[in-house]
Amino acid sequence: MNKLPIIVVGGGLGGAMAALALGKKGFDVLLLEEGEEFGVIGYGIQLGPNVFWMLDRLGVSEAVLAKALRPKSLVMYDWIDGGVITRIPTGESFVRRFKKPYVVIHRVDLHGVLLDACRALPNVQMIAKTEVKSFEDLGDRVRVDIADGRKYEGAALIGADGIRSTIRQQMTNEGPPRSLGYVAHRTIVPMSEVNFDVDTDNVVMWSGDGFHIVHYPLREHSLFNVVTVFKTLDMAPTDTDSPHPDLARVYRDSHPTMKKLWGMMDLSRRGWVSHDRDPIRHWSRGRVTLLGDAAHPTLQSLAQGACMAIEDAVCLAELLHDTSGDRVDQSFKQYVNARYLRTARVQYESRYLWDNYYHLGGIEREVMRDTWEKKTEEQVFDCIAWLYDGFKLPQRA
Repeated sequence: MNKLPIIVVGGGLGGAMAALALGKKGFDVLLLEEGEEFGVIGYGIQLGPNVFWMLDRLGVSEAVLAKALRPKSLVMYDWIDGGVITRIPTGESFVRRFKKPYVVIHRVDLHGVLLDACRALPNVQMIAKTEVKSFEDLGDRVRVDIADGRKYEGAALIGADGIRSTIRQQMTNEGPPRSLGYVAHRTIVPMSEVNFDVDTDNVVMWSGDGFHIVHYPLREHSLFNVVTVFKTLDMAPTDTDSPHPDLARVYRDSHPTMKKLWGMMDLSRRGWVSHDRDPIRHWSRGRVTLLGDAAHPTLQSLAQGACMAIEDAVCLAELLHDTSGDRVDQSFKQYVNARYLRTARVQYESRYLWDNYYHLGGIEREVMRDTWEKKTEEQVFDCIAWLYDGFKLPQRA
């Protein structure tokens, strides 16, 4: 590479991980964030065992585990009678099968670990209040134009700027992401305020007809993280409005625990509209590539959005290592070829689960429940092995 830094656009989890992975390989990195400061939305996040192989390589696994909580199980409950549809134990048998743990962690804590590791590297520079408007690939370098008139040049550009990526839009001109007609509300409350009978030890999903609720503990069981998701019928979802009139219909016949969970939600904050995009085969061009949600945004069904971004970051850094300046585009293409099928499967599997598993009613719900109730622990582990066994890093060509 030349003496110019690699520019990473987007200071969230994927961007921070990319900066850390590249910095650890000796690259100069310029991490640009449009927000007033580096930070993320303060809710919970789940990390599967596949991601710890990547965190190990960068030496941050122990720091992450110190902030994380290991649930006993992943459990899905039925929205009508509260019965268990399926349970995935995440204790000894899980670790024995997948070699690594399953954890939940406050997103702020995970981001903090990554940012602290970046700050410890003298070759990583982090700049906030830097909104990238466009880029130009100049052949031997790239240039990004900032909203306030500044310009930065780099040896390569990585767009880690999320599902509405400015970098991706300039590359593909494909328009906005696909809306599913579902809205999510998130909240965190002190565990001391949870004064009704509810499972607070595990990662729990309540599956319903056009809606679901996920909840789990955080920070040594001192906090309770709740996410409610529901399909809207009475009005089209937007990024600023939550269609509250739908709630009476959605939760009318649901289990009493679900109703109490919904009663905990802070409706003063806007809901998040659920989006994804169709998988694409190519997300690199010349000295520019994408990472994480900018490259392959997925629904939350498998809780793998951040995990895929972390795998991306380590893979990309490995393939760029020792790359000469005139081979950046080849390394980027190799990176995409290594990643697109795995990330596309996560996208497609997440859509399938969303439509055919999590949000069913009527006889479909009964068939799904009957099928999954009969699966043994070993059979359930086999179903998720393609994901949790991890990603084998490719060798450079």
